[in-house]
Amino acid sequence: MPNTGVPNAGVPNAGVIVLIHGLGLTRGTWDGHLSALRQRHDVLTYDLAGHGESDMPLGTPDLTLFATQLCHLLDRLEIETCHLVGFSLGGMINRRFAMDHPDRVCSLVILNSPHERSQDAQALVEKRAADTRGGGPGANIDETLARWFTPDFISEKPDIVADVRAWVLANDSQSYAACRAVLAHGVRELIRPEPAIGHPTLVVTCENDSGSTPAMSHAIATEISGAQVEVIPRLQHLGLIEAPGLFTTPILRFIEGLSSDCQPSHSPANV
Repeated sequence: MPNTGVPNAGVPNAGVIVLIHGLGLTRGTWDGHLSALRQRHDVLTYDLAGHGESDMPLGTPDLTLFATQLCHLLDRLEIETCHLVGFSLGGMINRRFAMDHPDRVCSLVILNSPHERSQDAQALVEKRAADTRGGGPGANIDETLARWFTPDFISEKPDIVADVRAWVLANDSQSYAACRAVLAHGVRELIRPEPAIGHPTLVVTCENDSGSTPAMSHAIATEISGAQVEVIPRLQHLGLIEAPGLFTTPILRFIEGLSSDCQPSHSPANV
């Protein structure tokens, strides 16, 4: 079973927000966001299969497997509909979930998530996945952290960077390599989907995110009618850990600007 946390916000029918973390991380990714989000919403965080304290995936991981994990979790908690916020790989999973289970999604927030890559960029991502197969989660970890965090943050917040490093290194080598392959190859099934995703959508990335670029975010938005785009200045891939408020503010503004037609019929209890 996935390790979960479902704090009760105490605001009836405000809508459940489900937070989906990225490759190699844990639900602790969202710790800096929970206080603000809980003020008006119930919030569900959980560890992806093979991550954190969740069980290993049954079978070869792909986006459908992760979407099915989420579907089973929502069923277990009797959550009929929700707002899905996904970071990086999580932003691929929430798109897959919206395609497979459209009636269960109120809205999508896609954070720092990849889309169609150039030939050179795709080759680089595939090389990194191959390096992981040979060297495990620790392969090129310093290079990865340098892509994820700004130099100032690495210098000023070494304890937080160390926590993220520990999350990545704690992953099972084979599972992590398989999940990294999903990040590398799974994006192809999300490009120009038929039928198109039709949910209200906010796409956010950081100005200096080299793997989930502003151009990618705009490309995602062009394929979802009415989607909004926001680019956070200066930060890199893990800007949501460096500066949580720069993300929670637009997320809440977006979700609370929607109509109240799509609301869950059940407010989850703590698990």
